Amino acid sequence: MPRMLRCEVFDSSEVCIVHCIQRCVRRAFLAGVDVVSGQNYEFRREWIRARMERLASVFGIDVLTYAILSNHMHIVMRTRPDVIAAWSDEEVAIRWLKVFPGRRLDEQLAEPTETDVQKLVNNKDRMQLVRARLSDPSWFMRALSEPIARLANKQDECTGRFWEGRFKAQRITDDAGLLACSMYVDLNPIRAAMAQSPEQSLHTSAYDRIAALKGVTIPSAAADLAMITREEAAETIKTSMPDQMRDKRRVAKRRRGVSILRDAWLSPLTLKNNVKDSVQSSKSQVRASDRGFLDLKLTEYIDLLDWTGREGRPDKRGRIPKELAPILQRIGIDANMWSDLVWGFKKYFGKSSSAGSPKSMKESASKYRVGFSRGQRSASECFTK
Repeated sequence: MPRMLRCEVFDSSEVCIVHCIQRCVRRAFLAGVDVVSGQNYEFRREWIRARMERLASVFGIDVLTYAILSNHMHIVMRTRPDVIAAWSDEEVAIRWLKVFPGRRLDEQLAEPTETDVQKLVNNKDRMQLVRARLSDPSWFMRALSEPIARLANKQDECTGRFWEGRFKAQRITDDAGLLACSMYVDLNPIRAAMAQSPEQSLHTSAYDRIAALKGVTIPSAAADLAMITREEAAETIKTSMPDQMRDKRRVAKRRRGVSILRDAWLSPLTLKNNVKDSVQSSKSQVRASDRGFLDLKLTEYIDLLDWTGREGRPDKRGRIPKELAPILQRIGIDANMWSDLVWGFKKYFGKSSSAGSPKSMKESASKYRVGFSRGQRSASECFTK
């Protein structure tokens, strides 16, 4: 059965939450340890995280949770066309040209010039298209995947695919589906026996948030949202500088050297005053907005994540602690079925285009005119009536 059309899964012109999954070709460990040669490619996972951080500073998309494993990655993102609507044409043009400049200099993306920006701003039809693309998960994934494949193939001295093909997209329909999906994503390294606890699960949003609570900072990979003058552009093209000097100059014009908390580029977890519909555009230029996505505190999320991670192991059994049960009751999830919902997320929603409570999945299917969402009947046993 072919995958559904993107327009049947999400609409980038409205605020929606999408769970994206991208796998390496043939599910090979192209970002892990090659079992044949013994070569360790774990450092490529940091390539992906840094690229994701850069795109989060450019696109009108909030990165909510993510996990990068040896042969695939998960990203839960929220489209923000409402944030983009507040950007000027010039700002939209600069952001777009930072990622898609249309030309390269020695295999490096060219910096947008004043001429490039004004040319795009004056093309109203093109500007309307660009605005739509900056909140489109498909273009975000395209901008994330292609440079990583290029770098890996150059390093391996080969050609061909790095990624399997089209990423899988799954619409998150409500808070219950979002909480379960977020924890499913954050617990992926534990599920794959790559880590024993969330604080040891490298290259996940849970690891970043826990590290940030401890004050851990990282050099910012965010794009410098500025254009270069015509004179600087002409000098760059005409001057045959050695590669090392050119790299130093390029680095100096970006945000290198600026340190941020490890999770600063991610969307905040907690909704402020339970406000879901406000724009809350970010002024830090390291993410699209400062709007949270869950109605619980970060400490509550970490406690529930830790308990769920321990509960998922065969040698650990127990009940939801009394202090954690109300979290699930607020969103209508049966506390006794919570662990099964998270650890069996793929079983319940793996073949579905959406994830959430049966009621919200049915309403979402009706909205996108697909009639029925697979998994809504089997998932009903995990939700309170």
